Amino acid sequence: MNTTSTNQQASSPAQHQSLTRPVHDRMLAGVAAGLARYLGVDVTVIRIVLVVLAVIGGAGIPIYLAGWLLMPEDGAEQSIAAGFVQGRQASSH
Repeated sequence: MNTTSTNQQASSPAQHQSLTRPVHDRMLAGVAAGLARYLGVDVTVIRIVLVVLAVIGGAGIPIYLAGWLLMPEDGAEQSIAAGFVQGRQASSH
């Protein structure tokens, strides 16, 4: 007899964790801390990767800025970029 539950799949916390920037425990804007929490890795690893990308080719800076603009803070409904776009759309009507 095979009995299965509808919610039998084991899922990691990272699958249910939303990609947001924490308000606490961050150095600058919280992008590295938010990515680390989302991916389930140590924040130091993400910071090192971003610094290496910034030094070699400069890609770390635009990636960090994009994360700052596109990732909402904990508790916020939308990101900075989404708020800007929504504000522009509301003022144009």
